[in-house]
Amino acid sequence: MRLAIFSLLASFLLFTSCATVQVKSDYDTNAIFSEYSSFGFYKNGIDKVEISDLDKKRILRAIDGHLIGKGMVKSNTPDLLVSFSTKAEKNVQVNQNYGYGLGWGWWNPFWFGNNFYNTYETVDGILVIDLIDAKKNELIWQGVGKAPLVDGPQAKTERINEIVNEVLAKYPPELEK
Repeated sequence: MRLAIFSLLASFLLFTSCATVQVKSDYDTNAIFSEYSSFGFYKNGIDKVEISDLDKKRILRAIDGHLIGKGMVKSNTPDLLVSFSTKAEKNVQVNQNYGYGLGWGWWNPFWFGNNFYNTYETVDGILVIDLIDAKKNELIWQGVGKAPLVDGPQAKTERINEIVNEVLAKYPPELEK
């Protein structure tokens, strides 16, 4: 019994640790999400985002496709305005390794241990998607996705689609009853 529980827990931890996109979301609990059926992009907000125009297009296409896939309609007079922002975050990883060899050590006269460290940097991209009630001009939902950045047009498109899909999977929120 213990072995089954342990292996189930180990499988769960392995599965969740392999996820490449970390997602968080928050929302206005007073918003009635079933009333929002159309969307448009908030150009003023998106124009301020300091990334390449190619990456902006990738993000816009991914959001557009995902919301249409959820049954929403793109409109010039939308219920929801969609905006986004981005940020890059540098991470430094340090791994400690142990080297062993023959010689005089503190615990054995024939073995010694020496430590050495490997360091490497990764860069995570953070995408924040804001959904704004167009009539009230109030933020009603926000999703944040974080994942390692990649290079190359195809890889960027796939990663952006992955992040957008993971973030917008949280919309509309399932309200607790």
